[in-house]
Amino acid sequence: MVTLLLTLLGLSALYFIVMWSMDIIKNKGVEGEDSNPVVGFFIGLVTDFMDTLGIGSFAPTTLLAKVTGFIKNDRLLPGTLNIGHTVPVLIEAFLFIQSVQVDAVTLLSLIAAAVIGALVGGRIVTKLPEKKIQVTMGFALIITAALMFASKMGWLALLGANNTALHLTGIALIVGIVGNFIFGALMMAGVGLYAPCLAMVSLLGMDPKAAFPIMMGSCAALMAIGSPKFIKEGLYPRKGTIALAIGGILGVIIGYQFITSLSLSSLMWLIIVVVIITGLDMLRKGLKKAA
Repeated sequence: MVTLLLTLLGLSALYFIVMWSMDIIKNKGVEGEDSNPVVGFFIGLVTDFMDTLGIGSFAPTTLLAKVTGFIKNDRLLPGTLNIGHTVPVLIEAFLFIQSVQVDAVTLLSLIAAAVIGALVGGRIVTKLPEKKIQVTMGFALIITAALMFASKMGWLALLGANNTALHLTGIALIVGIVGNFIFGALMMAGVGLYAPCLAMVSLLGMDPKAAFPIMMGSCAALMAIGSPKFIKEGLYPRKGTIALAIGGILGVIIGYQFITSLSLSSLMWLIIVVVIITGLDMLRKGLKKAA
């Protein structure tokens, strides 16, 4: 079962890399909006290091992109997040997905739902104007900060404190499929899947540990399959995103070495505060333009 899943993820990775490479080659030398590759490299290094440790990469990347001026057009944020982090997240999936047991039907059903959600969400997000992207991202960052706060306080862990199930059946499986479909669609708008997916499977009675292969498998697959929509539309800075991915790969490798020994408690609180401020700022800009 694990072999089949990893084979499918490998094929998804190949599809993504081919689509991305073709776009890069096709647009080589074409003038367009881009971002500083050096800044992108270090943003990828830091954020995917944190992603490997379970903090997530979307909110920190959005934060650092705004602080450093890495992304000047907010309409490019969803594409940058999804394209730039696809390869690092695929590597995470290959590193971690073999270490936790979970029912095959549950795992494949939820991953498939997330991929379909991403395909639907990608079509919607690529058509949104900048102001709507700003409002969407603003709400997404505030919700993400709330979930990060709940995780830091241990509330998410309490949801599954006595759960031992490694599978979903009946209504619970349907709820899980619908939930992951929604989370997959929201990923295309820049909303991270990890925290809401963990909360959902815990509420449905599963062992929280079972969420990890579901989360990582879902993100790896949906980003590889859904991101080419942003590539086709050209909604990402090419050079900057390549650097983001390269830094991210290194960040995953480093993070994997320190995952059992490094404490990021104080950094987590700082990220929560700044993510809220960034989210409110994006909401202010989006609502001001709408007005």
